[in-house]
Amino acid sequence: MSDFPFGFGPSDPDRRGEGEPDDKQQGGTEAFNQLGQMLTQLGQMLSQAGSSSGPVNYDLAKQIALQRLGSEGGEQYGFGKDDASGDTAVRDAAHLAELWLDAATILPAGATTAVAWSARDWVEKTLPTWQRLCDPVATRVSSAWTEALPDEAKQAAGPLLSMVGQMGGMMFGSQLGNALAQLGSEVLTSTDVGLPLGPTATSALLPANIEKFTEGLERPSSEVLVFLAAREAAHQRLFAHVPWLRQRLLDTVEEFAHGISVDTSAIEDMATKIDPSNPASIEEVMSSGLLEPQRTDEQQTALTRLETLLALVEGWVDVVVAEAVGERLPGADALRETLRRRRATGGPAEQTFATLVGLELRPRRLRAASSLWKLVGDRHGAETRDGLWSHPDFVPTSADLDDPLEFAERLSTGDMADMDPIAEIKRAEQRERSNDTGEDGGERDDT
Repeated sequence: MSDFPFGFGPSDPDRRGEGEPDDKQQGGTEAFNQLGQMLTQLGQMLSQAGSSSGPVNYDLAKQIALQRLGSEGGEQYGFGKDDASGDTAVRDAAHLAELWLDAATILPAGATTAVAWSARDWVEKTLPTWQRLCDPVATRVSSAWTEALPDEAKQAAGPLLSMVGQMGGMMFGSQLGNALAQLGSEVLTSTDVGLPLGPTATSALLPANIEKFTEGLERPSSEVLVFLAAREAAHQRLFAHVPWLRQRLLDTVEEFAHGISVDTSAIEDMATKIDPSNPASIEEVMSSGLLEPQRTDEQQTALTRLETLLALVEGWVDVVVAEAVGERLPGADALRETLRRRRATGGPAEQTFATLVGLELRPRRLRAASSLWKLVGDRHGAETRDGLWSHPDFVPTSADLDDPLEFAERLSTGDMADMDPIAEIKRAEQRERSNDTGEDGGERDDT
């Protein structure tokens, strides 16, 4: 929180001229004027922020993101520069990609619809999932410091605490809105950050962003589109047919959020630095970082688990797409390495998670995950490789990424050697359908 919070800028410097009152009188006048300006700005923000309540003002986030994307201008659709031609190009690329993927994985197609999105479409369609991701962290950050206050301080603050909470919601909303605008202008597909952000069973590509990405690659835009369509389709297959995966990702973010705490001594230190007659002191304290949450060992464990799971998703997609496109796309290897470098230099995924939960998705983990999936597939076949997703207990761990060879050898012994991956996947899907409908899906396997 290094910027001035809640839309307030730094206080105006002292401006003295002839005929001004003495120092004491002027000091009181300036403090009163500053307080009046702060209240005026706050009133304007409250009136513009909509009626959204909660830890994050999502109305404000959406408003800021769409305004920024609108002001940036540019073509919203590529490959013909209009909605219809963009959708046609995406549908054709997705159809071809699905045909190629059928031979590379046992997981069937997961998307029933392929569409072209503009950056504004991406913001509107993915915002509900961002809400699920951001709420747990924002809730804890917003409440952690008030929970640390002594009871006497809470009673003395009274209604001020609820106003601060609303201001915090606007602050988070503003930060999220700016982040979404930046991401919306960069992402290439709905799963570009490694998460199922969009509607289920929908494969979405952003042709205008893909055209910008293609510039300088010396590859035909149609080839790049098919390659990215294959990556999007592979993500959709994984998220559609591994029922536990989506929830596990969200649960891990929540697990991290629940451990957020604020140093009580920092609260006490903050109180001593606030001068009620000087609004600028409040701004200074709020922007000083005193309220930054402290990371615990439990949170670090959750972040490592999330990092590993995201790396496994991206590594699996990387390997399956490479096998699917094979020699069909002459520039596939170059495109694969370009996307890896994009991640290594801090692409959308790293920036998003660094802002959201303080997590950076290390490229080293991605390469390790790709190596592991490739080794397993070469030694045991696609059925065993893909069948590992059938249950969370089968999925490789962070330690397995450190020693892929040992993991591949372990698959030849014990319970994992006897598993029927296709049957496991079918049972998992049946359990998911039963949970959704409340019906009896047959024999339940809660292991």
